[in-house]
Amino acid sequence: MKETINDGKGSAFFHEREVWWCALGANIGFEQDGSSDQFTRPVVILSKFNLDAGLVVPLTAKSKAGKYYFSVGEVSGRDAVAILSQIRFVDRRRLAMKIATMDEGTFDSLTKAIVRACFPNIDF
Repeated sequence: MKETINDGKGSAFFHEREVWWCALGANIGFEQDGSSDQFTRPVVILSKFNLDAGLVVPLTAKSKAGKYYFSVGEVSGRDAVAILSQIRFVDRRRLAMKIATMDEGTFDSLTKAIVRACFPNIDF
């Protein structure tokens, strides 16, 4: 799987606030991995560092509560929850298909929730 992604052309043009199917791979322990044989799951693009890579947060359709989860509302017909503890850097070759673009208000609330959950000593 990893070899297939690495050999890909990586033609995805992505932007902040977009929701994409992303091949996160099979991970270990508590790491969030994808589902299906392609190990994909929806992610929100948090930050685009350059044309080839960015920071993402994975989404789940399972109802979750607590400081490491943030409901982003409906995505592609299903309620979605961001898993704040699982933000990660990804190469654009992992991005398979754009699903949607998150509205600015929800995205702003999501980024603030990430800072509160992951960096509790930062005051903004």
